[in-house]
Amino acid sequence: MKGIILHGGHGTRLRPLTHTGPKQLLPIANKPMSQYCLESLRDGGITDIAIIIGGIGSNKVQEYYGSGENFGVKITYVNQDLPRGIAHAIQLCKEFVGNEKFVVFLGDNILKKSISGYVSRFQQSDASASILLCEVNNPTQFGIADVKDGVIKKIMEKPKNPPTNLAVTGIYLLTPTIFDIIDRLKPSWRNEYEITDALQMLLEEGHKIVYDMVTDYWKDTGTPDDIIHANEVILSGMTPYFHGTKEDGVLISGNVMIDDGVIIKNGTQIIGPVIIGKGCIIGPNTHIGPNTSIGDNSKLSKCNIENSIIMSRCNIDGDVKIRNSIIAFNSEIVQTDNAESKVFLLGEGTKISL
Repeated sequence: MKGIILHGGHGTRLRPLTHTGPKQLLPIANKPMSQYCLESLRDGGITDIAIIIGGIGSNKVQEYYGSGENFGVKITYVNQDLPRGIAHAIQLCKEFVGNEKFVVFLGDNILKKSISGYVSRFQQSDASASILLCEVNNPTQFGIADVKDGVIKKIMEKPKNPPTNLAVTGIYLLTPTIFDIIDRLKPSWRNEYEITDALQMLLEEGHKIVYDMVTDYWKDTGTPDDIIHANEVILSGMTPYFHGTKEDGVLISGNVMIDDGVIIKNGTQIIGPVIIGKGCIIGPNTHIGPNTSIGDNSKLSKCNIENSIIMSRCNIDGDVKIRNSIIAFNSEIVQTDNAESKVFLLGEGTKISL
């Protein structure tokens, strides 16, 4: 089987974080979210992968993943000139796929469970497609499957009155049959070629679609709150390690991951789950965590940070409380005022004096 990762789109709900690059490269637990997709495919036995790129900063995707050799896969890059929908992106991979079954993974979807079982069942199945469904609290925000007695009756995109709360996740197992269907699709009201429309056409034309239920963690990381929540979940499941150094008077508790070259100075408290990347200097008198990621080569002094993502090469200095925030690469916050709690959503290279 082959794999496809969709890495395009504008990420409008995540601006200003996405003004300088694709949302799928935003880090969760210090790793780009799309890397979780790639590793999921790889660990499911799929190593021949196409990545669909397009939009702002698509060159950064190629710079990060390269040929795929460092990740144990072979990568082919496919350009999508405009965000014309998931089905359109899939159609661009017709030549790449050939006559094989394949898995499509939206690059902003986080799935904790291995896909190996889903892949194995689909390889042995005579179905034209298999979809992963997950119960959600806000079904109007997703593609929804109407399922009765274990059979999919209808698939629809963001219905106003959803018949079920079974969201179609961003992982699709498909056969080349889908390409003929997409050829005959018409654009939706938002001028995109919808994968839900293609799946519905498959049903209407008598093709078999099966499904599996996702009962473990799945998240479509479309908003800052989604990313922060996914960060918390991933951190909580990691195995603690400590590769740095610490001075006297440092308190570390809970699930904490400290990378190479990290220096933790006196008076600092770290409450897990927390991950701190390579070469960081933390402290003195700094409070980190819980549910916080600190990217490589960042410097944090005298601040108090919880439930947040601080990306690489950031500098935060001063008596500032940061909560529920995402602070992008190369940002700087210097606090000179009082220490009221603050929420930030800062794009790359932002500098703030308070």
